[in-house]
Amino acid sequence: MSTARKFAGQTAVYGLTTIVQRLLSAILTPLYTKAYLPQVYSIFSTMFSYASIIQAVLSFGMETTFFRYLNKYSDKKQQVYNNGFWSIFIITVLFLLLTLPFTNAIAGFIRIGNDTPSEDFKTYIKYFVAILVTDAWCVIPFAKLRADGRPGRYGTIKVVNIVVTVTLNLILIFGIPRLIASHGIGSSWFIGWYRQGWVGYVFLSNLIASIITLVMLLPELRRIKLQLDVDMFKQMLLYSWPMLIANLSYIVNENFDKILLGKLLPMNISEHEVGVYSACARISIFLSLFNQAFRMGAEPFFFSHAKNKNSGQTYARIMDYFVITMCVMFVGIIANIQILKHYVNNPDYWVGLDVVPPLLFGYVSLGIYMNLSVWYKLSDQTKYGLYISGIGALLTIIINVIFIPKYSYMASAWASLIAYASMMILSYIWGQKNYPIPYHLKKNLAYLAASIIIVILSFVVFKRSLIAGNLLFIAFAAVAILTEGKQLKATLSKK
Repeated sequence: MSTARKFAGQTAVYGLTTIVQRLLSAILTPLYTKAYLPQVYSIFSTMFSYASIIQAVLSFGMETTFFRYLNKYSDKKQQVYNNGFWSIFIITVLFLLLTLPFTNAIAGFIRIGNDTPSEDFKTYIKYFVAILVTDAWCVIPFAKLRADGRPGRYGTIKVVNIVVTVTLNLILIFGIPRLIASHGIGSSWFIGWYRQGWVGYVFLSNLIASIITLVMLLPELRRIKLQLDVDMFKQMLLYSWPMLIANLSYIVNENFDKILLGKLLPMNISEHEVGVYSACARISIFLSLFNQAFRMGAEPFFFSHAKNKNSGQTYARIMDYFVITMCVMFVGIIANIQILKHYVNNPDYWVGLDVVPPLLFGYVSLGIYMNLSVWYKLSDQTKYGLYISGIGALLTIIINVIFIPKYSYMASAWASLIAYASMMILSYIWGQKNYPIPYHLKKNLAYLAASIIIVILSFVVFKRSLIAGNLLFIAFAAVAILTEGKQLKATLSKK
């Protein structure tokens, strides 16, 4: 089997799992936007934005470190596993000690607008603390399943998690209200405690699903031993902390805009604007999903093939097909935006559709950056990941702080694009100096430029016309297939 075909196979397995997981999760966005007004949906997006940032801290970049040290110390896999888990466990214990005594103060800080009682925010915080700790304990067991080549078990647990989440959401948000309205069996009992339109049921569903996931991972957890290889532990922490900052910076780029929107806009519009922006940003799930699927297959693959003679050429070919795929998807989504907007199942949100093109190209840039980042991970120069992501996070914060008061969520969309594009460019420049990989720069830039031009024509010039947009999309895809088809076939057939 060719190396490229093996990579494609690994990515397809994890990609299918990711797609199933994300598609089931994606069902919830139109349900949420149908059930909740933008002001209420903003609570959902704000809480998950804070949670994403904290989750990066709790995992401490240890997932990537785990893969790197399995490759580095192939004869000490158990020690790597032990070190990875206990480092996260210690961090979560410290997190509990620093948060639980201060839920009142945290609730006062997080709360946006005046419509939601502070007591509700206290409850939400307690739910999220439990979710974050539970999910953090699952990080290394999940990484072990990937390292051991067990995508079936990995995928099953992930899908069970989201099925439980979706099912509980459907029951708590839609099922119980209908039962009460129809005076069905048990309706009098539900009336006694059920709160119509309470967003806390979304968080409760996630907590129950996280606990079930942890229980399903008990066989992996039982293999962890209360032993630490102290020297290796120190090395892993030194390798990991720049990855923590890099991951944290990425999460800041992804989520801090929603937090800043809530803080910097007037209180009478902040909840509405955050809700509109967060919902329209969800349309970009179709590109972020591909990015995530790629990362799931790419990270272990890149590490395992680092010592191969032609690894640089392999990484360059993977980049070619990645860029082409992302560009085609970028053009296709914009060409069909008039259909995809119904994913946000409420016209009250559609006023924010202008954020979609810059957000999507931001994800194209992010995907390329993730692909480029192989150089500092393989060369143990993770400090560059810290520098690059730190610059991206700084740009995100500065642009949002300066321009949100005047341009609202459009400033956030463009800040995301500028931050990710800057990270992509910096990673390429520094990577070619420190760990050269023979990427086909002119070809990749040509596809990127062509996709941007076509998107501008489709979205601005032809005003989102389905016919014009899809004619341009078909032409672009056809050129890509005709140009790259033979080379792709030859690559996949190589031994």
